[in-house]
Amino acid sequence: MLWLSFRLGALNAIQYRADFMVQLFQSLIGLGIALGGIAVVFSQTDQLGGWRQEELIALIGVFMLVGGLIAVVIRPSMEQLMEGVRLGTLDFTLTKPADAQVLVSVKRVEIWRLVEVVLGAALIVLAMVQLGERVSLERVAAFAVTMLAGVAIVYSFLLILSTLAFWLVRLENILVIFHSMYEAGRWPVGIYPPWLRATLTFVVPVAFAITVPVEALVGRLEPATLVGSLLLAVAFLIASRWFWRLGLRHYTGASA
Repeated sequence: MLWLSFRLGALNAIQYRADFMVQLFQSLIGLGIALGGIAVVFSQTDQLGGWRQEELIALIGVFMLVGGLIAVVIRPSMEQLMEGVRLGTLDFTLTKPADAQVLVSVKRVEIWRLVEVVLGAALIVLAMVQLGERVSLERVAAFAVTMLAGVAIVYSFLLILSTLAFWLVRLENILVIFHSMYEAGRWPVGIYPPWLRATLTFVVPVAFAITVPVEALVGRLEPATLVGSLLLAVAFLIASRWFWRLGLRHYTGASA
């Protein structure tokens, strides 16, 4: 179903090909600003909170890659879910012979946002080349596992936020707030004050989606953090599933 959604999203997107150039321009501007910020910092120092320049380049790569994945399918689908609850059009999804959570999670795809995914992946490869021999297969495997866990945590978190629409109806701005918090992930969470570090780790779990995977790639990740990421991802997936089913019981539909 995810592949079908991507196909439909692509067919819809290619009707407006100028959007690709606009998205490419926006992504390149964002990339330039991020790399420019790193260049300014490292023109004054050799490291930032113990992080070297090539490690922060990898961090920006993960930031763009995960942000791109969120923008391609997770965020637009959650926005569609909240709109469906408000308008009552979620009825059409619930009557289909497939799991409703899966359907709403891939309901809408913005294919041109894949530009950010490609640019992020290219930055990660560039950083790995600069890191050289320090990147082992074991680190790459840990990086892949923690990044998948991070994406699962962010997806579950956004699904929980979107499910609140069954009670609060109008929640569009809550995703804007999440995006603002996500922007803080372009820097390692360890450089922030303790209160903000705790917020980005336990309240809005940005750290597990960005900083932790890069720590795995550069050899900073503790085994306990790796296990904690996996357990937290499983816990979030279970909690979001339970909360989604609870929300469905409070949905009255368009005919109510």
